[in-house]
Amino acid sequence: MKRNYWRGKEKHGWSSLKQSYHHHRHRRTNHSNYAERPEQEETQSPVNAGPSNSENSPSSLTQNSVAPELPGFYYDSEKNRYFRLLPGHNNCNPLTKERIQYKAMECKRLRLLEEEEKQKKKTARAGLNSSMLLQRRQLGLLSSTSYCRLVHELKVNCMQRRKIEIHSPDSSVAGTSNFKIIVADVACERIFTVNDVEHGGCKYGIINLSGLGKESLTVEMYDNLYFTNRKVNSVCWASLTHPDSHVLLCLMGIAETPGCASLLPASLFSNSNPGDRPGMLCSFKISTAWSCAWCLNPQADNCFSTGLTRRVLVTNVVTGHRQTFGTSSDVLAQQFATQTPVLYNGCRSGEIFSIDVRQRNRKGQSWKAIRLFHDSAVTSIRLLQAEHYLIAADMAGKIKLWDLRTAKCVKQYKGHHNEYAILPLHVNEEEGLLTAVGQDCYTRIWSLQDAYLLRTIPSPHPSSKDAIPSVVFSSRLGGSRGVPGLLMAVKQDLYHFSYN
Repeated sequence: MKRNYWRGKEKHGWSSLKQSYHHHRHRRTNHSNYAERPEQEETQSPVNAGPSNSENSPSSLTQNSVAPELPGFYYDSEKNRYFRLLPGHNNCNPLTKERIQYKAMECKRLRLLEEEEKQKKKTARAGLNSSMLLQRRQLGLLSSTSYCRLVHELKVNCMQRRKIEIHSPDSSVAGTSNFKIIVADVACERIFTVNDVEHGGCKYGIINLSGLGKESLTVEMYDNLYFTNRKVNSVCWASLTHPDSHVLLCLMGIAETPGCASLLPASLFSNSNPGDRPGMLCSFKISTAWSCAWCLNPQADNCFSTGLTRRVLVTNVVTGHRQTFGTSSDVLAQQFATQTPVLYNGCRSGEIFSIDVRQRNRKGQSWKAIRLFHDSAVTSIRLLQAEHYLIAADMAGKIKLWDLRTAKCVKQYKGHHNEYAILPLHVNEEEGLLTAVGQDCYTRIWSLQDAYLLRTIPSPHPSSKDAIPSVVFSSRLGGSRGVPGLLMAVKQDLYHFSYN
């Protein structure tokens, strides 16, 4: 009797479970077609649902731009309906996750560009303006350093974009290849450029900024037939015979051709005296080099460093003597100190360490003087002038200011975007500014003192992996009497963001 009773209970429970399953299944089907058939959904809703009906109505979803996420579907707020997604790239179906994200990013970029055109005068901080700064300066409430720094903050927010015309002795050269890297010399009179060539490889050139002025938007580019079919990983200026006399490049190896570090004289790109022989041109065979740095300290004169796979190589250009320091990870970023012959290195493992190049080769890790740690691969490091502080960026998009005396992070600059690219940092300590270009192709400028994000500049071109801008910022573009502003190279164009 009891057994029959429990069997009846089981059948009753199973039938009720089937009914509830079909009921939920019916509700899910209608829910996926919510935006297409709102009338049908309303007829199936309870009459006495109260305010919940208004909250879940299609009109409120459109107004609040909030819709339930359904696996495999995309909700378009403009069309107020769901669309099916296909994983990955598909030429037949344009609605892939990547295309939707790209469309959203492009809409945001165009909106920001339109806002920048409309707003000629912008303020980074509330209540900060030129008249207030001048009044506080006259009353002695601001030091000259603080006054100059705040004036630069105001000017940076009012910078306007203008396109620069690039003239070249060879008319077929200008505007025929995409900019990949631009690096300015110490005086900001010249810019060394690395350009991608259509059929593969890279070519080099130097842009003279002496003609850049408030009225003139023309620069001269001196190209050269020097060409390589290998990827350029890192570039820096080198002072061999005189300040910034050469350019140091790290080239990746391909197939059976090993990588190398090439030292090119800057005179190789000048057409003023075509009969003159260029200066020292040399190349050092090196396995895959991720980074390079030139030493300006006299105790390690004529030396440069290359960051390799799990080791650091310091080479004397004149004598050819080499020092090798083994590491536990690839070295992606390097910079020499100027007051002491100490080399700072940033690794793929997230470690930052220093090497005193006066010591001999040592096995193990005992030669590491300072050790700092990030959670992701370090892509760029920059020492401040007093060399008590170091700024580092990593592939997680974090930019940190480290106190080398206490080995602690004292500031963090938020807003940077990076996932896997090796992107540089640009520090202008005199102006109190930090500049970085993210993988999302936005150029961001922070206050170096308090890590406040002053401005976010969208790229003039659509965002893509091969269109990440390369920038140079200086208050003296073109030399001591030059103009302040930001230079941005993207695709085949060069832009000047000038102070207003």
